[in-house]
Amino acid sequence: MDSKVLDWPACARWIVARQQAGERVVFTNGCFDVLHAGHIYLLEQALGLGDRLVVGLNSDASVRRLKGPSRPVNPLPDRLAVLGALAAVSVLVVFPPEMTAGDGGQGSRQDTPYDLLEELRPDVLVKGGDYSPEEVVGREFAGDLRIIPLLPGRSTRDILGRAGRSTVDSAADLN
Repeated sequence: MDSKVLDWPACARWIVARQQAGERVVFTNGCFDVLHAGHIYLLEQALGLGDRLVVGLNSDASVRRLKGPSRPVNPLPDRLAVLGALAAVSVLVVFPPEMTAGDGGQGSRQDTPYDLLEELRPDVLVKGGDYSPEEVVGREFAGDLRIIPLLPGRSTRDILGRAGRSTVDSAADLN
């Protein structure tokens, strides 16, 4: 699994080498905190648009900023291990890089793959159907943008909500 995890410069070199070999490189990104059928569908559809799939993964600090203090449910090493075990995933890269002071001048881009995409320049950028093309950050750095429809009822928020209800239901059964 570790061989799939690359830093930004190594990932950029890997992409250039694949492109020079005539391969089409696809990129998608997200938190992938609680992996579910919707994620698998997106990743498989994304790979179907090219030859290799690069997945950008939000750091733990980024997930907390985006999703709240109770997230991520699964820490970065676990999320990397699970995604790295998937055949559809060729390479994993984490963003944003750790900041030493403030947000490094990135402002609202901090938790987006904008700077990463500027460096990587994949052939295809894929996002889920909860985005419109105009909302996709870094789209100008990819040759093609594709929006993949979401699977209905498959979201981390829904899954965590159901898990919370079942925990409450189980506690009520004990009384």
